Amino acid sequence: MFGFLFKKKRDDGPKDPLKAYDGMIESLDRQAAQVRRSAATLLALKGELSRDRERYANRCIEIETRITTAAAKGDARAEKALRRDLDEARDLCGQSEKALQSANDDAQVLLASAEDLARRGRELKSERLSAHARLKSGQVVSQALKQQAEEFDRVMAIDAARDEIERARALADVYREEAEKKTRG
Repeated sequence: MFGFLFKKKRDDGPKDPLKAYDGMIESLDRQAAQVRRSAATLLALKGELSRDRERYANRCIEIETRITTAAAKGDARAEKALRRDLDEARDLCGQSEKALQSANDDAQVLLASAEDLARRGRELKSERLSAHARLKSGQVVSQALKQQAEEFDRVMAIDAARDEIERARALADVYREEAEKKTRG
């Protein structure tokens, strides 16, 4: 009921800036693994399609031989049936060839994608190493400057103490002079 009174704190990203790199590298690795699985599936499909194409091509050759034999024997009915079978085998061979070409095209896309993912992963890993070095260097410099600032604060405190001592001494001198004037006068 009163949920609107409490705003959820917005997440401004990881406290460790290198975790952003690690997350992206992990994502690229997952994508690359998926591309590799897809490529393996395509390789299996290409092998199957190549065998199908070869089987249909051999079937066409076999049917053409049988048509020649039927024509030589004058068997028009068998020749007609074999020509239908030849048309079907040629159609299946053509479909297998088209499917194989499509699988080859898809393989090229996957290879390009895999190369891109690998390149991006390498670049990001290199950038992460550089960022890690810069982060550590920045932390060392910050720590040194922090210590220098703390030293500056101590020097300022000593200067303030010196000023306070000088004021106390000056005030004591003033009181001493007044006391001497009262004793003389």
